[in-house]
Amino acid sequence: MAMEEIYIRSESETEARGPFNLEQLVSLADTGQVTAETLFYDATTEQWCAIGSSEELMGQILPQRKKFKIKSKAKVILLNEEGDSSPPITVDEMLAAAEGRTAETAGRQDPTIAMARAAAIGRWAVIFMFLVCAVGELLPASDAVMAMDPMKLLSYPMVLIGAIDLALATLLGLGVVSLYPFVRFRAALGLGFIGFIFWTNGQVMPLLYLAGGSLGLYTCTIFVSYMPVFLAAALGLAGLGAVSWFLIS
Repeated sequence: MAMEEIYIRSESETEARGPFNLEQLVSLADTGQVTAETLFYDATTEQWCAIGSSEELMGQILPQRKKFKIKSKAKVILLNEEGDSSPPITVDEMLAAAEGRTAETAGRQDPTIAMARAAAIGRWAVIFMFLVCAVGELLPASDAVMAMDPMKLLSYPMVLIGAIDLALATLLGLGVVSLYPFVRFRAALGLGFIGFIFWTNGQVMPLLYLAGGSLGLYTCTIFVSYMPVFLAAALGLAGLGAVSWFLIS
């Protein structure tokens, strides 16, 4: 609707005002004297119509303006902030809460803490398994080891495995858990090499002990829950302990 001069009036008025151009109507709208309910004379229909009924006039005179809202400032609660009744939180209290040792966090212990403790138990179980294995593998060849006679050492093929087990126990005791892949390889190698010796000699029971001990050794490096770690440690220590006793006797 292209209009150069527009007459307006309110519903309660009988006399028209104007003519006004668009710029003047915009100024009147800014001061609140022209609203969407204000009537204008439409020469095309020869009728008085509300400005709000004409999208063209509404867009030119009373365009929609975005309303800006001021967000209320969020209150940030800081740790150790002094309040009316709550005492400041100490580091010991935060650690106790993380470990589930407070009244509010009882039964909600951080699972990563339990996993770390279970893994530590598994590591020490592996260390003791290697020490037990080293005793059974090195003690029968103690004379050859002390003499450092290569020919005598060749008659004790498990001396090399015993030396490896002793070295692994030492490194794991120092916290070098990156050796776990090699520990698993050692479990499989021991089962294959020593198990083959038992099998060729018809020693079935030591072979079964070795299989159980190797399984416990392997799984102790995988489990991170208390119960599986305890079961794997018991199986490994019992099986490998029986094998070492058999080798010594």
